[in-house]
Amino acid sequence: MTPDTLMTPEKIVLDGKTFVPAEFLPIPEWPCVISERPQPTLTVKDDDLFLVTDTLGNISGCSINDGNPSMGLFCSDTRFLSRLELQINEHSPILLSSTADKGFSLSVLCTNPRIDDRLQADTIGIRREIVLNGALFEEIEISNYSTTTVSFEISISFEADFADLFEVRGFGREKRGKLLRLVEPKFEEGVNASGDGASPPQIHLHSGQEKILTLAYQGLDGLVMESRINFQYRLPDFFKGYTAVWQLEMAPHETQKLGYRLNMLTNNKPSSTVSSAVTLVQAKAAEMMEEQNWVQQITRIRADDRGTFNRVLERAEQDMYLLRQSFGKYKTVSAGVPWYSTLFGRDSIITASQTLMLNSQIAKETLILLAQYQGKVEDEWREEEPGKILHEIRLGELARCQEIPHTPYYGTVDATPLWLMLYAEYYAWTHDLETLEQLWPNALAAMEWIDRNMKETGYLSYYRKSRRGLANQGWKDSGDCIVNRKGELANGAIALCEVQGYVYAAKMRLAEIARMKKRLDLADRWLEEARNLKLRFNRDFWMEDQDFCALALDGDGKQVDSITSNPGHCLHLGIFTPEKAYSVAERLRAPDMFNGWGIRTLSSLSPAYNPMGYHIGSVWPHDNALIAMGLRSLGLVDQALELFEGLFDMTRKQPYNRPPELFCGFERIGDNTPVQYPVACTPQAWATGSIFQLLQMMVNLVPDAPNNCLRIIDPALPESINRLSLHNLRVGPTILDLEFERSGSTTACRVAKKRGNLRVVIEA
Repeated sequence: MTPDTLMTPEKIVLDGKTFVPAEFLPIPEWPCVISERPQPTLTVKDDDLFLVTDTLGNISGCSINDGNPSMGLFCSDTRFLSRLELQINEHSPILLSSTADKGFSLSVLCTNPRIDDRLQADTIGIRREIVLNGALFEEIEISNYSTTTVSFEISISFEADFADLFEVRGFGREKRGKLLRLVEPKFEEGVNASGDGASPPQIHLHSGQEKILTLAYQGLDGLVMESRINFQYRLPDFFKGYTAVWQLEMAPHETQKLGYRLNMLTNNKPSSTVSSAVTLVQAKAAEMMEEQNWVQQITRIRADDRGTFNRVLERAEQDMYLLRQSFGKYKTVSAGVPWYSTLFGRDSIITASQTLMLNSQIAKETLILLAQYQGKVEDEWREEEPGKILHEIRLGELARCQEIPHTPYYGTVDATPLWLMLYAEYYAWTHDLETLEQLWPNALAAMEWIDRNMKETGYLSYYRKSRRGLANQGWKDSGDCIVNRKGELANGAIALCEVQGYVYAAKMRLAEIARMKKRLDLADRWLEEARNLKLRFNRDFWMEDQDFCALALDGDGKQVDSITSNPGHCLHLGIFTPEKAYSVAERLRAPDMFNGWGIRTLSSLSPAYNPMGYHIGSVWPHDNALIAMGLRSLGLVDQALELFEGLFDMTRKQPYNRPPELFCGFERIGDNTPVQYPVACTPQAWATGSIFQLLQMMVNLVPDAPNNCLRIIDPALPESINRLSLHNLRVGPTILDLEFERSGSTTACRVAKKRGNLRVVIEA
C-alpha cells in the first residue's frame, strides 16, 4: 500500500477519496437477462488489455452454469469488468450483426424485441462500437426508425469482481480481498452497516456533472483497484446501483449518441502500460497508426490467390500485431487470449522462431526479455535455478500474494534449450553482433544449466518440485498426457524425446558461434557432447518392435512407449540417424495419427486416446508446422505440402480465418468441418506463427547473414498456389523482394528487387 493510502476498520482513504467495504453499503441491483446456453464470443486485444464479450458486445451478469467464464475486461491478470450489459426496457436487444475483425475493436448492430405495446419489434437501431487503447471506449448510436415518436429506456449495467485470472480459470481461494464502495467525503469513522451513531453514509457512485462511476476493490496485498467510468455525450438520467439509465424520447428517424470511457487504476495509477486516449475516435486513430507502422516493418507475403489464402495471411499478420505485449521497454508476443496473455518461455520463443521471416525484431526482444528474467538462484517454490529460462510470469493478486509461484515460475524443461536455438537462429538471420555479445553470458549460463541437469542420466529431464507447479513440464503440460502404450501415466523424472533434440540442436548451433568467437574449447566440447547424445538417444529411445521413437524415458530410464507426435519435432534437428528419421516420418502419417486435417498428439489406437483431450488426441497447428519442417528437411516435400493443405483447409473454415490453439482429433470425412476444442485460445501465438513457419517450409529460405548469403533450396509451392511474393524481406542489412512461380511440379524463384549486397543463391 502506498503511503497516502490510510486504512481503518471502516474506511479506506486513497488520494482524497473515501471507500468503505461493499457489505457496509448494499446497493440496488439491475436484473440481468439469463442466457440458457454458452454464447459465441467476440475477442479484442490491445497490448496488455483484452476484452471477451458475447456477440451482442455484452458481458451478462448471469448465465446458467456460467456458460462463458472467460468473459470480461482483463488487465495485468485482473478482471476489471465482469458485467457490461446493455438492455432496452430491461430486455436483451436482438442481434443483427457483429464483428471483431479489426482485432482492437468490435462493432455490433442490433435492434429491439417487441416490448408490450410500447415498442414494435425492429424499430430501434442500436449500433455499438467498442475500442481498446489503454482504456475501454464505447459509443452507442440509437436511431428511431418508426414513424412516430417513441419513449424507452436504455441501460448499461457495470460490475467488476476484480477476480484474478487464475480464479476465473477455477483456482479456489480460501480468502479474497473486499469490494469497496466510493462514498461522500463527509462519511465519518465509526459508522456501521446500520448507520448507528451517525447519519447514514451516502454512496458516492458518481461525482459532479461528469458523473464518473467508480467500482473498486482492495486486494489482500492492500492494493486498491478501480474501474472508473466517465460518461460522454448525453449523461445518464439516473443510476440504480452500478446501472446507468437513459430515458430517451426520440422523434421519427432521430439519432442520439451515448458513450463512456472506462479507465483501470491500481492505487490511483493507470493499470495498463499503454497511455490512454481521451475519446474513442482518438483511440481508434492511435491503434490504426500503430498497426500501420507495424505493417511497414514486416515482410509482406501474398499469393496470386485472390480469396482465402491471402485472407489467412492478412489475419495472421494482424494477429501477430495484436498479440504483442509490453514488458518494460520491450515487446514480445503473448501466448494467447484469454488464458495466456502474458510472457511465456516456450510459447514466446517458438513463436519468435516461426516469425523470423516476418519480423526478426520479435525474436530480438523475446531473447532480451527472457534473458532479463533468467534464473539466478535455487528456489523450489518457483522452480527457479541459475541459468534456467522462465515458463510464465503473472502480475495478478494471486501472484502478488504468493498464492501461486508465477513471479515468475520456471517449471519448464524445454524453454532453456529453445532459447539457445533461437539465439543462434536470430544471429543467422540478422548478423546482429551487438545482441550476440550482449547475450553471450546468458547463453553460457543456459548451457551450464542444461549440463548440470543432464549430469546424472545423460538426458535433460523434469520433475516437479513446487506444490503449486506443473506435473508435466514439456509442451504437453496437462496432467494426463505422458502415458505408455497401455495408457498408464509415467512416473518419476521424465526425459522427453523432443527435448533431447532441442539440446542436440542447441549444442550444434552454439558450437558454430563459439568457433566464430575463437572459443575453440567450447566449440569442440559442445560438438563432442552433441555427438555422444545422438548415439545414446538413438539407442535408448528407439522402440525396435514399433520402429518408432518413444515419447520419453521415465524415472527408471524405462521407455514411455506410446505413439505420439513428439518425435516429429526431432525430424529437422538432426538427432535421428537417417533411417530412423524416415521411419518416424512414415509412421506419423498413418491413419491413427493423421486425421486428414493434421497429425494427432496421440495415436487413436492408444487406450488413452481422446479426440477431445487437450494433449491426448487433439491436433495442434504449431505441432504440425514443426513436423512439416521435419518432413521437408528429409526431402519429403509432397508429404510436407499435404500437411500444409490440411492445416490450411482447417484454418479457412475457422471464424476470421484464424487458426485455433488446437482442435479435436476426429477424422476428416468428406466435407465435414474440423471440430472445435471448446476452450481453445484464439488468437493464439504459435498457432498464428505456424502460418509463417509453413510458408518458410515451402520457400525453404536458409539465411546466413554473417557470411552475407541467402540460400533458397528447392522451393515448392502446393497446387493451390501458382505464385507467391515476399516483399520487404530482411536478411542482415539487406532488404529484398522475392517472387516464386509454380509450373507443374517445379517452382522457380527470382529476385525482383534488392537493396544491399546480399548474395542470393537459388538451388534447385
